[in-house]
Amino acid sequence: MADYCINLFLGEEEQKKIQELGLGDFIKEIEGKKAVQVAVGPKEHKKLLKGFPDLEFDETNACVLPDEAQLTLMDVIMQTKTLDVMKFAITKLYNPLKGKDLRSKVY
Repeated sequence: MADYCINLFLGEEEQKKIQELGLGDFIKEIEGKKAVQVAVGPKEHKKLLKGFPDLEFDETNACVLPDEAQLTLMDVIMQTKTLDVMKFAITKLYNPLKGKDLRSKVY
Protein backbone atom coordinates (compact mmCIF):
# COMPACT_ATOMS: atom_id res chain seq x y z
CA MET A 1 0.00 0.00 0.00
CA ALA A 2 1.10 3.55 -0.62
CA ASP A 3 2.16 5.99 2.08
CA TYR A 4 -1.19 7.81 1.81
CA CYS A 5 -4.62 7.17 0.34
CA ILE A 6 -7.83 8.89 -0.62
CA ASN A 7 -11.07 7.38 0.65
CA LEU A 8 -13.55 7.65 -2.18
CA PHE A 9 -16.99 7.00 -0.69
CA LEU A 10 -19.47 5.38 -3.04
CA GLY A 11 -23.19 5.69 -3.45
CA GLU A 12 -25.16 2.78 -4.90
CA GLU A 13 -24.63 3.98 -8.48
CA GLU A 14 -20.86 4.36 -8.02
CA GLN A 15 -20.64 0.93 -6.38
CA LYS A 16 -22.36 -0.58 -9.38
CA LYS A 17 -19.98 1.18 -11.78
CA ILE A 18 -16.91 0.07 -9.80
CA GLN A 19 -18.17 -3.52 -9.88
CA GLU A 20 -18.84 -3.32 -13.63
CA LEU A 21 -15.21 -2.28 -14.12
CA GLY A 22 -14.11 -5.44 -12.32
CA LEU A 23 -12.88 -3.49 -9.30
CA GLY A 24 -15.53 -4.74 -6.87
CA ASP A 25 -12.92 -6.60 -4.81
CA PHE A 26 -11.47 -3.22 -3.80
CA ILE A 27 -14.69 -1.95 -2.21
CA LYS A 28 -14.28 -1.71 1.58
CA GLU A 29 -16.42 -0.61 4.46
CA ILE A 30 -14.96 2.57 5.98
CA GLU A 31 -16.77 4.48 8.73
CA GLY A 32 -19.89 2.45 7.96
CA LYS A 33 -19.90 3.44 4.28
CA LYS A 34 -18.79 1.66 1.12
CA ALA A 35 -15.59 3.11 -0.33
CA VAL A 36 -12.52 2.43 -2.42
CA GLN A 37 -9.08 3.63 -1.48
CA VAL A 38 -6.88 5.30 -4.08
CA ALA A 39 -3.16 5.09 -3.33
CA VAL A 40 -1.27 8.38 -3.12
CA GLY A 41 2.51 8.65 -3.29
CA PRO A 42 4.59 11.27 -1.45
CA LYS A 43 4.82 13.62 -4.45
CA GLU A 44 1.08 13.52 -5.09
CA HIS A 45 0.47 13.97 -1.34
CA LYS A 46 2.50 17.16 -1.37
CA LYS A 47 0.59 18.47 -4.42
CA LEU A 48 -2.76 17.59 -2.84
CA LEU A 49 -1.85 19.59 0.26
CA LYS A 50 -0.87 22.57 -1.90
CA GLY A 51 -4.01 22.31 -4.01
CA PHE A 52 -6.34 21.73 -1.07
CA PRO A 53 -4.88 23.56 1.97
CA ASP A 54 -7.79 22.45 4.21
CA LEU A 55 -7.25 18.77 3.39
CA GLU A 56 -6.66 16.66 6.49
CA PHE A 57 -5.21 13.16 6.65
CA ASP A 58 -6.32 10.94 9.52
CA GLU A 59 -4.20 8.61 11.68
CA THR A 60 -4.21 6.02 8.87
CA ASN A 61 -2.89 8.65 6.40
CA ALA A 62 -6.22 8.68 4.55
CA CYS A 63 -8.21 11.71 3.47
CA VAL A 64 -11.46 12.63 1.73
CA LEU A 65 -11.32 15.11 -1.13
CA PRO A 66 -13.83 17.95 -1.55
CA ASP A 67 -16.94 16.96 -3.54
CA GLU A 68 -15.86 18.41 -6.90
CA ALA A 69 -12.45 16.73 -6.67
CA GLN A 70 -14.11 13.43 -5.73
CA LEU A 71 -16.21 13.62 -8.90
CA THR A 72 -13.11 14.31 -10.96
CA LEU A 73 -11.27 11.38 -9.39
CA MET A 74 -14.24 9.09 -10.01
CA ASP A 75 -14.31 10.19 -13.67
CA VAL A 76 -10.61 9.36 -14.02
CA ILE A 77 -11.20 5.92 -12.50
CA MET A 78 -14.08 5.29 -14.92
CA GLN A 79 -11.92 6.33 -17.90
CA THR A 80 -8.82 4.36 -16.92
CA LYS A 81 -10.65 1.37 -15.38
CA THR A 82 -8.14 1.14 -12.53
CA LEU A 83 -7.61 2.56 -9.05
CA ASP A 84 -3.93 3.19 -9.75
CA VAL A 85 -4.66 6.64 -11.14
CA MET A 86 -2.98 9.29 -8.98
CA LYS A 87 -0.06 10.02 -11.31
CA PHE A 88 -2.62 10.92 -13.99
CA ALA A 89 -5.38 12.26 -11.74
CA ILE A 90 -3.11 14.75 -9.98
CA THR A 91 -2.82 16.68 -13.27
CA LYS A 92 -6.58 17.19 -13.19
CA LEU A 93 -6.83 17.82 -9.45
CA TYR A 94 -3.84 20.10 -8.86
CA ASN A 95 -3.48 23.40 -10.67
CA PRO A 96 -0.32 25.18 -9.44
CA LEU A 97 -1.44 28.46 -11.03
CA LYS A 98 -4.88 28.50 -9.43
CA GLY A 99 -5.53 31.87 -7.82
CA LYS A 100 -2.33 33.47 -9.08
CA ASP A 101 -2.25 36.49 -11.32
CA LEU A 102 -0.63 36.08 -14.68
CA ARG A 103 2.46 38.19 -15.05
CA SER A 104 3.64 39.67 -18.27
CA LYS A 105 6.74 41.60 -19.09
CA VAL A 106 6.40 45.24 -19.87
CA TYR A 107 8.65 46.31 -22.69
